[in-house]
Amino acid sequence: MSILPMLRAAEIIRVLLKAGFKVMRSRGNHIRLEHMSDPTRKASVAIHSKDISRGVLAAILKQAKLSTEEFLRLLRK
Repeated sequence: MSILPMLRAAEIIRVLLKAGFKVMRSRGNHIRLEHMSDPTRKASVAIHSKDISRGVLAAILKQAKLSTEEFLRLLRK
C-alpha cells in the first residue's frame, strides 16, 4: 500500500507552490512549475477532472526532487 494519497491537480499545485515552486507556463491542460531558488527542479502537472494517480504523483515528486515525506508535511499545513 502506498502512502501517497490520490489528489486533484489543484491540490498538488498548491503544495508545490508552498515548497517554493512558481508557475512558469500553462499550455493546454498542463502547468509547468520551476523552483524559485533551484531552476533544475521542475515539474509538469496535468489538469484533469479526475484525481491524479499515485504513480503519476510519484513521478511528479521525482521531477520536482521533492521527497514523499516533505510533500506530505506540506500537504498537512
